[in-house]
Amino acid sequence: MTASGNRPTIHEANQLLKSRKLSSVELTRACLERIKEAEPKVHALVTVTDQAALKQAEAADKLLAQKDNHNPLTGIPVLIKDNMCTKGVRTTCSSKILENFIPPYDATVVEKLNNAGAVVLGKANMDEFAMGSSTENSALFTTGNPWDLSRVPGGSSGGSAAAVAAGETIYALGSDTGGSIRQPAGFCNVVGLKPTYGRVSRYGLVAFASSLDQIGPLTQDVTDCALVLNAIAGYDPRDSTSVPHPTPDYTRCLSAELKGLKIGIPKEYFVAGIQPEVEAAIRTAIDKLAGLGARIDWEVSLPHTSYALAVYYIIAPSEASANLARYDGVKYGFSYKETDNMWTAMEKTRQHGFGAEVKRRIMLGTYALSAGYYDAWYLKAQKVRTLIRREFDRLFEKFDALVTPTSPTTPFKIGEKTDDPLQMYLSDVCTIPVNIAGLPAISIPAGFADGLPIGMQIIGKPFSEETILKIAYAYEQATDWHKHKPNL
Repeated sequence: MTASGNRPTIHEANQLLKSRKLSSVELTRACLERIKEAEPKVHALVTVTDQAALKQAEAADKLLAQKDNHNPLTGIPVLIKDNMCTKGVRTTCSSKILENFIPPYDATVVEKLNNAGAVVLGKANMDEFAMGSSTENSALFTTGNPWDLSRVPGGSSGGSAAAVAAGETIYALGSDTGGSIRQPAGFCNVVGLKPTYGRVSRYGLVAFASSLDQIGPLTQDVTDCALVLNAIAGYDPRDSTSVPHPTPDYTRCLSAELKGLKIGIPKEYFVAGIQPEVEAAIRTAIDKLAGLGARIDWEVSLPHTSYALAVYYIIAPSEASANLARYDGVKYGFSYKETDNMWTAMEKTRQHGFGAEVKRRIMLGTYALSAGYYDAWYLKAQKVRTLIRREFDRLFEKFDALVTPTSPTTPFKIGEKTDDPLQMYLSDVCTIPVNIAGLPAISIPAGFADGLPIGMQIIGKPFSEETILKIAYAYEQATDWHKHKPNL
């Protein structure tokens, strides 16, 4: 193995490890060398746990030598988004308020990966507390897009997506509240899956908006995505929102044939403002799906989609204002100590600890939940949320999946939208409705415009990850977009 950006996929590395043509230590060292080479340019990682990773790799090699029926993730390097608790390794949420926080326990997904024998390389940069669409809101540093370092990698899981695209890791975990896995996956030309709400445990995920957050994988191809979902999905009694729904082997659904599947194309996702090259690429991709046997209906409508952005920016900030109230400078995290007044200390802790976007959303949420405004804003948003969910339900009585662009544009320049929050929020206009309705969705590479990646989003009914993975896999096998790598 060399330190170049070309990395084997999980399933390719698994075969190399099983045949003893490669050791986990060699693979891990190659990733760590690539991190040293790429990080001065990309800035995707908050923490690198090189010594711990090499120990895990050594343990994996011993396990691989003892038995043949090991887990497919055994010995494979992974990066964790820095809002998932890792025992003994700092978890910052890319915020000054948690800059030196070291959790005493692992998140359930980290625990599951450790049990599978994975090798954790470290923690990935993100928008502070997952609030953002570009990773520019990180209080630590801004991550660059490996395809063009002057552009954003998307957010909030921008560090995870950029690291996979740059070859710094074999795969990564991200979290998705309004598109934070899928949008950066589309911007970085990797595969990103947001599972059904409740499919993957949120225990140990630092909360942003509890009714919207979901953990999922960012991988090099769809097969890898299915393998990671196999490892992290399942009921967890420690998470009150976890659903005891049967968890299949997701690799068994992967098929290059789509005959008999019905796919709807919601017209609201192809509206004024979408970049022409993006629309053209997605329409070409949909024609490819038709050529693979899927039945396509272009006359599909989700009329309440236009309200999803407004609903999200009432519900998400409201939940954030409640969740972030725990950061008071008393229990853990940053504490302002230059006063002997408790109330001043609390105010200054939040003033100096939170970044501008986090403060903005806390204020929005506190306002929406305040006396006299709760019914007018928060309650009304919840009612419209129900209408959006019912609209999706009605469509899924007719269709197996829906297909849309992942984002209306290709990656934008760093700094281009930081002074206009509304324009930044519009970056997630295609992905937010999925979180509002709690549905599964995947973004896969679907083309390029001027050398910049374009992602296609496939949306499924609740707990139908098999269907969207099947469609994604069939398209991937018929194209080679996912094989394109950035030249750093």
